[in-house]
Amino acid sequence: MSLVFANTTLSEALPVAANYRESLSLVAKAFPELPYVERYWSAWYHYMQNDVLATGLMFFCLHEFMYFFRCLPWFIIDHMPYFNKYKIQPTKIPTNKEQWECLKSVLISHFLVESVPIWTFHPTCQKLGISITVPFPSWTTSFYQICIFFVLEDIWHYWAHRLFHYGPFYKYIHKQHHRYAAPFGLTAEYAHPAETMILGFGTVGMPIIWVYFTSNLHLFTLCLWITLRLFQAVDAHSGYEFPWSLHHFLPFWAGAEHHDLHHHYFIGNYASSFRWWDFTLDTEAGPEAKAEREERMRLKAEKKAMASKKTQ
Repeated sequence: MSLVFANTTLSEALPVAANYRESLSLVAKAFPELPYVERYWSAWYHYMQNDVLATGLMFFCLHEFMYFFRCLPWFIIDHMPYFNKYKIQPTKIPTNKEQWECLKSVLISHFLVESVPIWTFHPTCQKLGISITVPFPSWTTSFYQICIFFVLEDIWHYWAHRLFHYGPFYKYIHKQHHRYAAPFGLTAEYAHPAETMILGFGTVGMPIIWVYFTSNLHLFTLCLWITLRLFQAVDAHSGYEFPWSLHHFLPFWAGAEHHDLHHHYFIGNYASSFRWWDFTLDTEAGPEAKAEREERMRLKAEKKAMASKKTQ
């Protein structure tokens, strides 16, 4: 029996379904007050009759579908010359061979590295108190939690990513991700297994830390967060800058323009979602940021020289 229903009495009364469609019909009759999304969610768990398997399969399929679904438009655009004018590095269009090699590596990583924690995630949910029951939390609750996860993940990503650019960490781990100086959508998760797990902790580990201290998190909220984080990561590696790109409306948002400079110059712009860490800690990448740093250093040196003359 699944624990997806808070009302265990009604849950026990539901017969086992032969297929998902039958499960959906049974849930709709027993819980007519549930919105459609919650019906589909609970019908899945009721049909599977194994919450560990249901969560693992759902999470894995969600990750695969959302990642490649978001990569597909960029793959198509890369083959349409019209969009070259929006390409940040227009002379470096990825070839079919590069796309194929990257795809193979990403699939191997998904099935041999990322699948293990995904398939064993439900016991962690139970131990930490991540809920799978219906009804879902309010949209406002999910929204503010996802906002917090974006901020926390960005902090983790900045410092871990910056560490990966230090000496042996770059040479033996992070260098793989920098194989492509002009990134494209699929390269978002093209990385060494160690980097995948360490940087990936920011995505999964921050919600775990949150629920450890608050005891307030639903698996559906976590699914929304994973989806948005995947979209952000793929878009940041797309290599395209449009007039309607999000950072034009949210100046603190990073986006492709921010991360593309990191791949082009191999240093700076370490954050994932926001610009404030690189701005505050003076690690912005690119010739403009370099010129601004040099100008600040020049002004600082002149000010120091003038102060020295006054004391003489």
